[in-house]
Amino acid sequence: MTYEAVSAFAGTWGLVWLVILFAGTMGYAFWPGNEKRFDRAADAPLRSDEQTLHDGEKE
Repeated sequence: MTYEAVSAFAGTWGLVWLVILFAGTMGYAFWPGNEKRFDRAADAPLRSDEQTLHDGEKE
């Protein structure tokens, strides 16, 4: 295999792989079932340790 062949393969299939990875990440981020998880994560720095433990989360 020459450098040009490897470069062409990586350029085309690397782009396809990154598009699939991006679509999967966006799908996970905007999935309706993950809203509570992301809301808890967004509020985590504002909660005290006692509130975190009493919200039903594990240590």
